Amino acid sequence: MARSESTDGESTPGPRQEAMTRFDDIYDQPDPRAFFRALGAWDYQTPHHAQEIFRRLVAARPPDARPDAPPITVLDICCSYGVNAALLNHDLTLDDLYAHYTSAHAAALTTAELIAWDRAWYAAHRRPDAVRTIGLDVAGNAVAYARAVGLLDEGFGENLETAPASAELLRAARHTRLITITGGASFLSPRSFRPLLDGARDGVWVAAFVLRTGSYRTIADGLTAHGLVTEKDTPRTFRQRRFTSVQEQRYAIDAVTAAGDDPTGKETDGHFHTALHLSRPAADTTAFPLTTLLPSP
Repeated sequence: MARSESTDGESTPGPRQEAMTRFDDIYDQPDPRAFFRALGAWDYQTPHHAQEIFRRLVAARPPDARPDAPPITVLDICCSYGVNAALLNHDLTLDDLYAHYTSAHAAALTTAELIAWDRAWYAAHRRPDAVRTIGLDVAGNAVAYARAVGLLDEGFGENLETAPASAELLRAARHTRLITITGGASFLSPRSFRPLLDGARDGVWVAAFVLRTGSYRTIADGLTAHGLVTEKDTPRTFRQRRFTSVQEQRYAIDAVTAAGDDPTGKETDGHFHTALHLSRPAADTTAFPLTTLLPSP
């Protein structure tokens, strides 16, 4: 399972991984200050693009009207420090998070002091329509931080690519209605989704922002076995981050071209780009056409 929202590299060494700058040291710190300093320098922005889309998808999945119905649950895979949960459930932007964590005040705090400051900050910005959010990531320190400051209702530092899901994770995830992914899709395979979908009691949607340098086909094929149809938002792409080198850009242009896409005006202009893939039960693709769920390009 991915620990990298920025590189979205391979899980085993190879030409692709070597061509891309690695940020491994920032993903499992006791707090996210290094994460925001490092990625802000390269204009990392995928969670910004996902913020409105995830809110629209949640709104399209109204809660069960039964008095005893469980609340809507969002499961964020490769959740890192809870960035997607922060943007989904709070009146904050990604720029607000960058400013907060790179401020002089934040730099002067211990991790314990930062957690206390963050807990109050997020509580003050909590949206009235906030939904139950759980997180999954191999980076245990990052998950623990997100739980400590109240971004995640529950969080799990597990790797479903290499080990079975814990009973606690399956219990927490059984009422998941939406699975979100903004980075690390290339670290994942159907193995990570199978136990979560097998245990789900409601129809689950999976929304993933995937780098155009790779393929989502293996995961999409695995989701088909669970009755989910995958659609790709083809009219648009979303900037991920700026390239750190000419080598990265050359790799991205070649990889996108090899995948049958056109890098012109996207990777050729200096940024990695992602595409949105949305997987749902077939009936939902008819009841909720993709174009009605997304903002205008």
